[in-house]
Amino acid sequence: MSSPEMILETYESVAQGFARARNRSLFERRWLDRLLNHAPARLPARRVLDLGCGPGLPIAAYLSERGCAVTGVDGAAAMVALFRENMPRATAVEADMRGLELGKKFEVVLAWNSFFHLSVEDQRAMFATFAAHAAPRAVLMFTSGPSAGEAIGEVEGQPVYHASLDPKEYRKLLVDSGFAPISFTPEDPECFGHSVWLARYMG
Repeated sequence: MSSPEMILETYESVAQGFARARNRSLFERRWLDRLLNHAPARLPARRVLDLGCGPGLPIAAYLSERGCAVTGVDGAAAMVALFRENMPRATAVEADMRGLELGKKFEVVLAWNSFFHLSVEDQRAMFATFAAHAAPRAVLMFTSGPSAGEAIGEVEGQPVYHASLDPKEYRKLLVDSGFAPISFTPEDPECFGHSVWLARYMG
């Protein structure tokens, strides 16, 4: 079995195998392009906060190639080491996303396939963290489940915890934290069944 408390330990232990097996076809490209289309411009580069960045390939690398200044945050030291190796020009931070306080603002806040490993209470608390790091009119994108519930998946042969709130609660949390929802696509068939949220910070 797995629990939210075991997530970082699990990803620490499977980092090398995860990096080798990670799908790099960039099936997420359509959503990443949509994210960038909504993100406010900034010179010399739009700042991206990638929460649960993992090894940085392919998502952080793609955003960097599109001219973004990426800061990757991960609580697993082995993942941060891989991120630094793969993304030498990016900023890497070893830290738990829960209660993160970087003291910086970003035009893009991203939590792709990471936020949903947190407990439901920690997910609720994360919306204040999202808002604290969002520049004016920043865009937030994260993946969740399509409906409320908990599940145990698998990563490199190890059990891994997932949780999701009800979409109505996510929408309320966004609004209460100063975000205007742009879209929610549950189980997007064009993105390997990922359920994707996109919102703009108006606070």
